[in-house]
Formats: sequence, C-alpha cells, structure tokens
Amino acid sequence: MALDINKLWEQDKAHFVHPFTDFSVFHEEGCDIITESRGEYVFDGKGNQYLDGIAGLWCVNIGHGRREMGQVMAEQAERMAYYSPFNNLSNVPATQLAAKLAELAPANLNHVFYSCGGSVANDTTIRIIHYYFNQLGKQDKKIIISRDNGYHGTTYVSATLTGIECNNWGFDTAHQFVHHVKEANCYRRPEGMSEAEYCDYLVEDFENSIRELGGEEKVAAFIAEPIMGAGGVLVAPEGYHRRMYDICKKYGMLYISDEVVTAFGRLGHFFASEDVFGIQPDIINCAKGLTSGYIPLGATLLSDEIYEVISKPQRDGAVFSTGYTYSGHPVACAAALKNIEIMERENICGNVREVGPYLEQQLATLKDLPIVGDVRGSHFMMCIESVADKETKALLPLEANVGKRIAEQCQKRGLIVRPIAHLNVLSPPLIWTRDTVDQVVGILRQSILATVESLIEDGLYQPEA
Repeated sequence: MALDINKLWEQDKAHFVHPFTDFSVFHEEGCDIITESRGEYVFDGKGNQYLDGIAGLWCVNIGHGRREMGQVMAEQAERMAYYSPFNNLSNVPATQLAAKLAELAPANLNHVFYSCGGSVANDTTIRIIHYYFNQLGKQDKKIIISRDNGYHGTTYVSATLTGIECNNWGFDTAHQFVHHVKEANCYRRPEGMSEAEYCDYLVEDFENSIRELGGEEKVAAFIAEPIMGAGGVLVAPEGYHRRMYDICKKYGMLYISDEVVTAFGRLGHFFASEDVFGIQPDIINCAKGLTSGYIPLGATLLSDEIYEVISKPQRDGAVFSTGYTYSGHPVACAAALKNIEIMERENICGNVREVGPYLEQQLATLKDLPIVGDVRGSHFMMCIESVADKETKALLPLEANVGKRIAEQCQKRGLIVRPIAHLNVLSPPLIWTRDTVDQVVGILRQSILATVESLIEDGLYQPEA
C-alpha cells in the first residue's frame, strides 16, 4: 500500500513530540519524513535521496539496511523475544554479549550492566557510583564533576551532567551534586596560550575545583567524553585525558569515560579510551554504535574493583535494587553481537583508520571559505565552525542561524549534516570511502558558498574588503 505522505506529515505534527524540537517553526514546517534507508543513503517520502552525513545520530556505524541484522533480530524474536532479567534469570544473547564486551574493553572492565540507551547508561552510572561509595562507608562522597558543553543525555541526572547551557533552559536539574569545570576547546583557548599551556591551565582548574568542593572526602567522580560530541566535537590538548585521570586517582575519584559516541569504531577502535587516549577508566558507558542504532541498547562497563564492592550484600534480605524491565533484552543483545561480528569481519575499524584521516584532510580545505573559522575533530567525528570574523573568531548574529542555513543548502544537494547553532557536525556511517568523502566535501563547499550569498543578501554578513 502506497504511503500517503501528506497525511503522515499532518499526523506527525499533531501527535509525535520530537526530541529537541524548535517550536518556533515546527507547527508550520513540520518534519521531513524519512521512509527508507540503504547503505550510506536515506530516502524521504517525496522520493529524495540523501547521503547520511550523521549516521542517524552518531550511531548507524555499519550502514543502513543490513539484511543480516534484520534476520538475526527476527530469529531471536521467534526463539525468545523477551523474558525477565530479574529473579536470577538470564538469557543467551545477554550473557554472550557481556563476555564479548569484556573481551573488547580495557583489561579490568569485566562486568556489564545493561540499559536502553546512552542517557540511561549515564544516569545508572551515577546511581551505582553513589551506592559504591555508600558501601565503602563514604556517604559524603557524592559530587560528580562534568564539563561545560559536555553532553551526557537528557534523563534527569544525565541532563544535569550535560553542560550545554541551552539544553536545560526551562528544565530543573539535580545540581546539588553535579559541578562543571571548563571544557577543552583548543580553538577558543585564551589568546597567546600554547596548546601545552592550555592543557596545564585546564588541569589546574580541575584540581582547584576538586579542592574547593571538598577534595577526597566529597568528590566521587569525573565524567568526560573522549571527544566532546554535541558540545562541538572538541578535541582536548595532547595528554589532557591522561593528566585528568591521574588527578582523579590522586583524590580517590572514579573516572567515567562516556563513550556513547566514540565506542564501536568512530575513532577507529572498538573503545577509544585506552587505544586512542591511553587511559583505563573505572567505567565506560556505551550505546549508539553498540547495535549501530538498529535497536535501542546501552551498557555500563564496570571495573573489577567496583564490582567487588557492589556485589557484596549490603544487609540481610537486601538485593542490588537497580535495573530495568528491558535490561539485557535478548533481541537487542543478539543485534549487538551481530553488529560486532560484521564490524570485525569487514574490518570496519580499519576502514575508519584509513579513510578517517582523508576525511580530516579534505574537510580542512574548506578553511579557505570566508565564514569557516575552524574544522576540527578526528576520523569519522568532525565539525565545521562558522564565524563572522576569522581574526577575532566573533560569531555571526543568532538570527543568521548559520548552521541551519548550511544544513538546508546541503540537503538541497543531497547531503544531511547536523546543525548545532553556528556549527555543522558530520558523524557518518563508518563505511564511507574516499570517493564518498570527495562527494561530500564538494557538496559542503557549494552549500557554504550559497549560504554566504544568502547571508549577504539578508544583511547578516559583511565580507572583508
């Protein structure tokens, strides 16, 4: 039966409350409805084809429409779609996946707690950390340090961890036990400061904050993305993560690596914390690429040291009373196992290590365009920052909505990129080739030039004489 796309468009506007909706235009414009996806392409209800430059949302790592993914989920659903993970019951895919994740992760992360996505994984982690320190008799050790512009989700606690100010406009947060420190933004570091000096500055700010908050007695953990995602694809200075980790150990704190975006190949490895940044966190959270977005699944990987504490009974008759109806869902775990199998069989991480630097190099050629202030990121995690003045790095006026303008121009030319205010983010499927990169960079160049023309016409940008 043919889809009535106009009816769907009206139903979508009337009933579907979308994440991160701009209600100033939604009631009139509605949404483009994506109806199909294959490989590196998605298709809308009007028959238009687009290169997917954002892998759904940082997640369709193996590409769209993989038949064997659908088959394995269908087979598991027929065999056993669901049974309770409570009451000393388990299932085969959840058990096998936990063992596989322990094999892939840094050496001491051998214990897996399942959730349904990244926000919930991060939220769960904080609850477990507080429980962990309670078990150690350190009931005052509750403060979690996060970073300005870090993104960790939108459940109540994970939204508090998120340091993107506009994300919490109008919403309440659990700010009583979360503190934010400066993000690592090399492009906008203080003028005249070298990258090494900037790293010193950030580490000193972090340690001073720990002391001011009560030091080892009060501060429980630090949470950080290896590369900040929605906050602007910010790559920290060389050595930053190792030094932050060492400060955590100095004050008896846990280090949480939020790898919801970076895990499962985006930086060329299954996990980036150790292989790319040389640290072995106490906890790694993952989701997104764990199933390549084919079905929701999140996981919190816990160290042996944490598990040894939380796995002891707290009192007679008590249980470890946290978890979800869908923890370790058999269909989701079967999909994750197949996803990992495909990645290993096709050496997808190797493709990222080979094509990723080429993507970085080719995107860097856009710096000659008048409004491109910075091109940054690593491998298949990139960002273009637009500015009004390259010298001062001043931004275009808010009403220019430059990120959205560029994204709309790209979509006209068959490419979807993600606009975030004055930024445009690329986080493509990990199957892109050099030829795809060339096509994408060509579209971006045309789209940014068209955007410059529209900004001039609207009196929102004045090119240098």
